Amino acid sequence: QVQLVESGGGLVQPGGSLRLSCAASGSIFTINAMGWYRQAPGKQRELVAAIPSGGMTNYADSVKGRFTISRDNAKNTVYLQMNSLKPEDTAVYYCNMAIVRMYGETYDYWGQGTQVTVSS
Repeated sequence: QVQLVESGGGLVQPGGSLRLSCAASGSIFTINAMGWYRQAPGKQRELVAAIPSGGMTNYADSVKGRFTISRDNAKNTVYLQMNSLKPEDTAVYYCNMAIVRMYGETYDYWGQGTQVTVSS
C-alpha cells in the first residue's frame, strides 16, 4: 500500500503565498517523477509543475517565476511554494508521484487534493 497525503491549502488574498506539501508513505523503493496538478471548476486538470528524480524542473507558463517545486527524497515529499498568488490560481491542487514499488513495478499515485482559494 502507498498513500500520498497533501497539506497546506487554504484561503489567501491576492499577492499572498502558500506552501503545499505532499508526503508519500508505504511500500516504496524509490520515487521517479513528482508533480503538482490543479483543477479549477469546469476545467480540465492541468500540470502546474514537475520535478524528475534527477533532471530539470518544468512549469506551466502561467506559474513561471511565481511557483517553485522542490523535493526531499529522504522524506518522500514534494513541495510547491506559491508566491504572488492570483485569483486565477484558485483550484484543487493534486500531487502526483511515479513510485517504484519493492518488486520493481512503477505505479502512478495521486494525493487526495487540497483546495487553494485566492480571494480578497
